[in-house]
Amino acid sequence: MTAIEVLPGCVLHPGWFPPADQTALVDDLRRVLAEAPLFQPVMPRTGKPFSVRMSNCGALGWVSDRAGYRYQPGHPATGQPWPPMPDRLLALWDAVAGYPQPPEACLINWYGPGAKMGMHQDRDEEAFDAPVVSVSLGDTAVFRIGGTSRGGPTRSVRLASGDVIVFGGPARLAHHGIDRLVPGTSTLLKDGGRINLTLRRVTKPAA
Repeated sequence: MTAIEVLPGCVLHPGWFPPADQTALVDDLRRVLAEAPLFQPVMPRTGKPFSVRMSNCGALGWVSDRAGYRYQPGHPATGQPWPPMPDRLLALWDAVAGYPQPPEACLINWYGPGAKMGMHQDRDEEAFDAPVVSVSLGDTAVFRIGGTSRGGPTRSVRLASGDVIVFGGPARLAHHGIDRLVPGTSTLLKDGGRINLTLRRVTKPAA
């Protein structure tokens, strides 16, 4: 399908992954999660749990705990290195990122019933010239994106299973979040819910 510019620097690719590829990607993720099980992140300082559970694959993984937000090379519970990123995700990055270096991290967020994600910026990386590439699997989510200043005008987009959204350039540090899921909109995941994958380049390439 034709790409849609949501706002400058933010492009939606509806239905990038057809149903068979979505199923194959979920199978890839099952293998990843067998090595790097989902964990419950908490907010820095307060220790309040996120409403999503998460894991990672790739050379680095994003974590949040009382000590803060950061990337690290190993799972916070097992201490083991994160599993490699599936080839399907590396191919996606090559196709849509427009960036010469590969992604280093893929954050896996699992949204169960009632889960959401407050408005935030992805700013724990060094390579702000690289975009964030996001994949939606499972139930449709209401995604909201605004500007670089908190509290400005926002735009909402429904992200269905198989959709890919890319934000970089002027939208790289845009505030964004998930307001809610739309239950029953996908049969991909047998118990419902949503998986969101975000591919990121963390470090700046060597000069």
